[in-house]
Amino acid sequence: MSKEGTGRADPPAHAVETRALTKIYPSRNRQPERKALDAVSLAIPRGSFFGLLGPNGAGKSTLINILAGLVRKTSGTAIVWGYDTQSQERMAHSSIGVVPQELNLDPFFTPRELLELQAGLYGVPKAERRTDAILAAVGLADKAGAYARTLSGGMRRRLLVAKALVHSPPVLVLDEPTAGVDIELRQQLWAHVSELNATGVTILLTTHYLEEAERLCDRIAIIDHGRVVADEAKETLLRRLDSKVLDLTIDRDLTTTPAELAGFRVELRGPRHLVVRYQPSHTEVGAILAGVGAAGIRVVDITTEEADLEDVFLRLTRGTADHRDEPRHTADLAALPADQ
Repeated sequence: MSKEGTGRADPPAHAVETRALTKIYPSRNRQPERKALDAVSLAIPRGSFFGLLGPNGAGKSTLINILAGLVRKTSGTAIVWGYDTQSQERMAHSSIGVVPQELNLDPFFTPRELLELQAGLYGVPKAERRTDAILAAVGLADKAGAYARTLSGGMRRRLLVAKALVHSPPVLVLDEPTAGVDIELRQQLWAHVSELNATGVTILLTTHYLEEAERLCDRIAIIDHGRVVADEAKETLLRRLDSKVLDLTIDRDLTTTPAELAGFRVELRGPRHLVVRYQPSHTEVGAILAGVGAAGIRVVDITTEEADLEDVFLRLTRGTADHRDEPRHTADLAALPADQ
């Protein structure tokens, strides 16, 4: 796939840009007016793997639908691959491929027929179509002639990815692409998407699985109640919490925490198990270990745990100082309460 997409001589620095993008749904049926997007400004670098996170109802789908030309903005600007989504709608639309959450496939078409139809809708000449190559890339070559209704859920999800690629867009949007997909198929899907990103395709991902965003994305924005509350490199975002945990296994039984560690946030988890929470910007590990040594305690084993993306997400979208009792490593945001 071309790194420049759509044949632009000078590809833009940002694959997607929004400036003060606002969407207001008017009141109707006694429901009050609702502001789905509130002056959202984002700049997604070309070639990046960009994560867009937020609780249910935060505005993620509205933003994606505006970029895809399915929803009209109220005000502001939305640009895809250098093209304004309103004044240059056709070029903007041809520069983006969207993999939706819903499995919206015609059950009586085969994968090959669906891709050929999609290519025709985008005006891709028959001589330039890559139907069989795309089906092979998503692992559906052996199902090219089978009716879509006979495919498993995971296969249908991969077919949606294939449909989004028929016109070789430089920007690919994945809206909750692994919802309902088993672990093996999820790994296969991410392997293929990572390969696309390596060729220069910009990936915009929304997901409820925080471990996916943390593993795959190089930059992450968090949106809440229609507003961007964070937009940073992943490493910078994780450093925001400035929180680590030191887990110590010691050589003798204790009934209380040592007085030498009174200046630290220490918890006695068991007679031989000390847990120390600290801020790396203010406290060095050496100072903690020096206090342990001063108490005459020998450390048998030591592990450290850092804050993860879930901690950042919870802090930014719930507005409290500290939501965790101990570090988390996996999470599913579907369990979080939806925005009203």
